[in-house]
Amino acid sequence: MQTDLYLPMQIAAGKKIYFLSDFHLGSPDRLTSLHREKKIIRFLESIRHQASEIFIVGDLFDFWYEYRTVVPKGYVRILGKLAELTDGGIPIQFFVGNHDMWMNNYFEKELNIPVYYEPKTFIRNGKKFLIGHGDGLGPGDEGYKFLKKIFRNKYCQWLFGILPPAAGVGLAHYFSRKSRVATGQTDVHFLGEKGEWLVGYSKNVLEKEHFDYLIFGHRHLPIDFSFPNGSRYINLGDWIRYFTFAVFDGTDLSLLSVDPDLNHKIIRQ
Repeated sequence: MQTDLYLPMQIAAGKKIYFLSDFHLGSPDRLTSLHREKKIIRFLESIRHQASEIFIVGDLFDFWYEYRTVVPKGYVRILGKLAELTDGGIPIQFFVGNHDMWMNNYFEKELNIPVYYEPKTFIRNGKKFLIGHGDGLGPGDEGYKFLKKIFRNKYCQWLFGILPPAAGVGLAHYFSRKSRVATGQTDVHFLGEKGEWLVGYSKNVLEKEHFDYLIFGHRHLPIDFSFPNGSRYINLGDWIRYFTFAVFDGTDLSLLSVDPDLNHKIIRQ
């Protein structure tokens, strides 16, 4: 965890901060992804006049790899909308996920969006946030943690970059599909306080440092978990099944779905 604190910031009156994650654009096929992409864009357009800042907390894409002069085909709508928002003065913070960790500098140069690879601390209106995608945190999952080190290794990334884009992207989508099959339906079940590894990770963090909100993605299940000291662990869910987001109004944070009928599926503990 990176511990450097960003300078505290105050939100302008009437403005809000939005948090979203796990769009997985590109999955499972072009038409389904395009429908989801358009829904996300409509949401971003609906909040543009209220948003003081937007956090995208990983897995925007189901796969993303920046070759030296090539980026994956498609996604022009979402990339254009992000550029429009930042050009309009709305800062966007992006955290890489386990599906789009192979960022280089495209987002920084083309979209004016900073990219973070580890959880970071932010202070807004006196509230302290720890924000990250959530993959590889906490105990267990040693197999994935080992793979993550390989994926993050610059030499291994260079070797992957030697592959023609068609071969590399095809291989990546194959492993992504295998990962989803292995996960199955486990994402839809709350595993309890002891079984949720990000709850455990948050507990360990809070033993050393206070945070008002610990916000992660990756889990694909919208969770709002309160600790006895008043801190809250928020998992942002996804835009595949739940269409959930968190919003901070300067005083309090709410976890909601764009579909009101799905709000009852948010886990509140």
